[in-house]
Amino acid sequence: MTAPARARGSEELIRAEEPVLAHNYHPLPVVVARAEGAWVEDVEGRRYLDMLAGYSALNFGHRHPALTEAAHRQLDRLTLTSRAFHNDRLASFAERLAALTGTDMVLPMNTGAEAVESGIKVARKWAYDVKGVPRDAATIVVAADNFHGRTTTIVGFSTDETARSGFGPFAPGFRIVPYNDLAALRAAVDETTAAVLIEPIQGEAGVNIPDDGYLTGVRELTRRAGCLFIADEIQSGLGRTGRTLAVEHESVVPDLVLLGKALGGGIVPVSAVVGRREVLGVLHPGEHGSTFGGNPLAAAVGTAVVELLETGEFQRRATELGAVLREGLAALVGKGVVGFRARGLWAGVDVDPALGTGREVSERLMREGILVKDTHDSTIRLAPPLTVTGAELEGALGTLEKVLTS
Repeated sequence: MTAPARARGSEELIRAEEPVLAHNYHPLPVVVARAEGAWVEDVEGRRYLDMLAGYSALNFGHRHPALTEAAHRQLDRLTLTSRAFHNDRLASFAERLAALTGTDMVLPMNTGAEAVESGIKVARKWAYDVKGVPRDAATIVVAADNFHGRTTTIVGFSTDETARSGFGPFAPGFRIVPYNDLAALRAAVDETTAAVLIEPIQGEAGVNIPDDGYLTGVRELTRRAGCLFIADEIQSGLGRTGRTLAVEHESVVPDLVLLGKALGGGIVPVSAVVGRREVLGVLHPGEHGSTFGGNPLAAAVGTAVVELLETGEFQRRATELGAVLREGLAALVGKGVVGFRARGLWAGVDVDPALGTGREVSERLMREGILVKDTHDSTIRLAPPLTVTGAELEGALGTLEKVLTS
């Protein structure tokens, strides 16, 4: 009889990863084994409040019962057909997602980066077939400090040298302008412009929120210029900011919206491009696809996610608890916090550099049972599941004050 495998502890598991995993991440030294709601537990049984929520992939918390039930039901029926055939879950998913987002059509994919790449392809095809841009001359305007993914095309128009250095040559056809600068955007758009691609809120850059009127200005500018407005809502969308989509804070309707992360409920990777029929309709069979895009397991989970959002409960929670988050952070300004930006249950917190880097602050919080992640310099991000309670949120803010003032 084979003896049961010996359970390995956190330190041993972390050491075991070193020789066999590519070193493309620098995780906090915590090894999660179980999770439920807003809480995770490591292999030794220590519990932590998850204040990152998988970069918004876990908007509904870990193992939300409605989502795990949908996944279990579908696992017992059908998981994959490829798009060579139809499946009985895809139509309902597309109908419900289009209705939720107020759009006409859905292009299902898997990861956020695939959604961005798909949006780029659709915009270029539209530019050639509809706008009449000369073949291979289309340009797309993007914002500095963007984060749209890690593919070679996408990092080619990043301004983060860590993301792009050593991965060229890069695809041409992109123009970079400062974020939140309508004059610079206006100067960059011309007759070759297929689209303006921006994040309504820049997450990786530290939850950068543009001035009121910026998104409205982008929409008006692109409409007058005869080009598309593509909103990357992969992190900001699906309830995170207190609205289904962050662009709704300015009542803006883009031509295409890119979705991902929370669309898979933290269970399977699901992404989508949603938008106007006149734009997504430029694709024809054979021009774009994905073996797993729109698979029945993803469609079942995605439909369950849409059902949760249709109630409005999570948007309301993000709004109400977002007020608690902002109030708590405001009280910490001058107590180790030098500034913050917040919308809904999402905040970028700038810590006094004299107290440590964002990484060091994140490690201190981890030791106190709170999981966050740093971004640049001394900035940390807070994005708890939308299922977090007010008491849990206040407890996390109290722990942040303790870490910064002790």
